[in-house]
Amino acid sequence: METIPLTIQIISITGALLFMLTIFRLIIRGKLREEYSIIWILSTVVLIVFSVWRQGLEQVSALLGVFYPPSLIFLGALSAMLVFLVHLSVVISKLQNQIKDMTHEMAYMRQDLERLKAQQPQPTPEQPTAPESVSP
Repeated sequence: METIPLTIQIISITGALLFMLTIFRLIIRGKLREEYSIIWILSTVVLIVFSVWRQGLEQVSALLGVFYPPSLIFLGALSAMLVFLVHLSVVISKLQNQIKDMTHEMAYMRQDLERLKAQQPQPTPEQPTAPESVSP
């Protein structure tokens, strides 16, 4: 089998390192939670390993019976993205249920508050209000 050209190897290593640097910056800035970054870091490490180990992708694909080695990378990437999308769908569903429950609870609390306000006696304009105490 033909090996990966050196230019593509350098581009793939550089791209993977830049992607990992971006993930770390997002974690440091608090824009990406650590639990979600693990899959991205692991994926990047796999890409770096196959970029550095030039024969590795061909050996692994031959071991798994994949005829064209780059298709193994696409298969792995698609599989990882599908798993990640299912995970995100589960997280979004949980958050949606929490928002619905909180909205119901807030509506009940608002209803109770309006009922309590309606039960309080309203001051009439003829009744003088108590003078405010003045402290020296």
